[in-house]
Amino acid sequence: MIQKEKLLADPLLVEFIETEVLPGTGLDAKGFWRGFSDLVHELTPQNTKLLEKREWLQQQIDEWHRGHDWQTEREAYEDFLREIGYLEKETDHFQVQTESVDDEIALKAGPQLVVPVNNARYAVNAANARWGSLYDALYGTDVISEEDGAEKGGSYNPERGRKVIAFAKEFLDEVIPLSKGSHEKAEQYFIQDGELLVNTGSFYTTLQDPGLFAGYRGAPDHPDAVLIQHHDLYAEIQIDRSHPIGSSDAAGIKDILLESAVTTIMDCEDSVTAVDAEDKVAVYRNWLGLMNGTLEASFEKNGRTMTRKLAEDRTLIKPDGEPVTLKGRSLLLIRNVGHLMTNPMLLDENGQEVYEGIADAVITTLVALHDRSEKELQPNSDKGSIYIVKPKMHGSEEVAFANELFNRVEDLLGLNRYTIKIGVMDEERRTSLNLKNCIREVQNRIVFINTGFLDRTGDEIHTSMQAGPVIRKGEMKQSVWLQAYEKSNVDNGLVSGLQGRAQIGKGMWAMPDRMKEMMEQKSAHLHAGGNTAWVPSPTAATLHALHYHQIHVKSVQEELKNQRSDRKSALLTLPLAANEWSKEEIQQELENNAQGLLGYVVRWVEHGVGCSKVPDIYNVGLMEDRATLRISSQHLANWLEHGVCSRMQVLEVLEKMAEVVDQQNSGDPEYLPMAGRFDESVAFQAACELVFNGTNQPSGYTEPVLHRKRLEFKRKSLLSAKR
Repeated sequence: MIQKEKLLADPLLVEFIETEVLPGTGLDAKGFWRGFSDLVHELTPQNTKLLEKREWLQQQIDEWHRGHDWQTEREAYEDFLREIGYLEKETDHFQVQTESVDDEIALKAGPQLVVPVNNARYAVNAANARWGSLYDALYGTDVISEEDGAEKGGSYNPERGRKVIAFAKEFLDEVIPLSKGSHEKAEQYFIQDGELLVNTGSFYTTLQDPGLFAGYRGAPDHPDAVLIQHHDLYAEIQIDRSHPIGSSDAAGIKDILLESAVTTIMDCEDSVTAVDAEDKVAVYRNWLGLMNGTLEASFEKNGRTMTRKLAEDRTLIKPDGEPVTLKGRSLLLIRNVGHLMTNPMLLDENGQEVYEGIADAVITTLVALHDRSEKELQPNSDKGSIYIVKPKMHGSEEVAFANELFNRVEDLLGLNRYTIKIGVMDEERRTSLNLKNCIREVQNRIVFINTGFLDRTGDEIHTSMQAGPVIRKGEMKQSVWLQAYEKSNVDNGLVSGLQGRAQIGKGMWAMPDRMKEMMEQKSAHLHAGGNTAWVPSPTAATLHALHYHQIHVKSVQEELKNQRSDRKSALLTLPLAANEWSKEEIQQELENNAQGLLGYVVRWVEHGVGCSKVPDIYNVGLMEDRATLRISSQHLANWLEHGVCSRMQVLEVLEKMAEVVDQQNSGDPEYLPMAGRFDESVAFQAACELVFNGTNQPSGYTEPVLHRKRLEFKRKSLLSAKR
């Protein structure tokens, strides 16, 4: 470790900051480390005190449930939560005042990606997912059925292609209808006197709303592309009669590009395994590559090495003949870790690990200064803002601490106040119940609130651990508290004035292979008032973008503005089981939880993969991260706590499911089986600890166990390699 003022820093981190990050920022190393050290030592006691309060509140709630029956004492329960300060007195009316917010957040409603920033390929793909091919998204997914000869196959299937084109033309008729006729009959698109005209072969027509025509590329009489703007989102009709697809289309349309992932969260948290300086520098280095425009990803495909770079901006001509440049990349936010974890990359003067959330705030903001420097690509933020999403905060005091942390970072780096904008994840019960107060604490920098069903469910189970056995995991989505939670989030966002200044977000679609179901169900997020929602891939972003053309979220929010209700009682309706289950039902639930838990943990601990498509017990691929693990581990811990199952029964299920997971990973030559080596498998031991010590994990979080076990596995692997 290297002494830097009152900090001890890992040499990898020091070298990265001093040779890669600080140059070009105008900051000198000595002044930076001095300010960083002061910030750490002044804010650490506050951070510690907040975590101690979390634990104290949980102990009080546990004791209350041990001595009371929630079912018959609901009013007393609410009074008790107020008495201990868990349920805060709601603040008076206010409106957020956030300024300098980019249009992608303030004005555009659209899909949002969340990707692990330590995976360069995912990060580049997500940044470039601002634009997506509708034809490719339809052709490659189950949105288009394979019936009647429309199978995907290994080569292009013209019958499937016809279905794709028909779907796309219906979409055009729906969102940019012609004054007369259908886009299906179009034979030529051309521009005359600044107006888009369409030749159907029988007559010439225009758009029903000529104002939707936003520009073109190429010659006016034979354009290569026609640009449409609808519900603040762009769509580009691409025309090329020499293209294999365009040559078969009467109008020469080869594709329709949709503005898709308008924003992307580059994640340092739940989808990432970063347990030491080596890992964290990899995280920060990719973020730097995104900010200065140099990030690339090389990979093998069909025997060839391919390299992906960040996309260029798109230049077209406006209807009046003036050039217009559209961003080629998604607006990027960076999700820091929460207040809980520490990391050995930095130690304070007492040799204690520094809180990782404090370090993330300083270093990711420092890196983001490169977005302001001269570079080939356009800046990430046209407004000069830096966007940090802050997860896992409990109540308004912790949000206020994040605000103070950002104040201090701005002072350290010479930034104007409120340059750093904050996204508040509403994924902890204490935050849900006090969301309006939380928003008020960051009213000058908030740009985002988001519901996180998965973490929120994990916290729901842990907070009420002693109240009784909870319902089965699959029933949670129909529970009273969850319905209230999703509505309360929108209520509080709208009443606090987030419309036109911030995103009100909804959670992830977790089944990337089931796009037809996503298209049928995810429009509900827009009808609920969300102006963004998470999707698992660039393809899903392009498909979900269709919903934002079909539904005008701004109008939905206007209708919902004055419909706020007091939902606290519903939010405090605990998801406790009313009936006992059969032995078969219990066994099925245990196996489902154990299989998903093991499938994720083994990749996290032994492969360093924090987010991936993990097959469930029925071999359906599900996007898993630490939030899904939190549910499974806490659910098993709850049933154990209340005698629904025994420790021996759960252990037997874990061992049985380890064999299933081993089989599902049998094609991976680097995979280490768990079955037959339970005592030496670090991953299996981690899974057991998450379950059997689940009631004692801080807020039910999985990070402390996962980090410790990942470090253990890395040490063992290093020793083995040296032998």
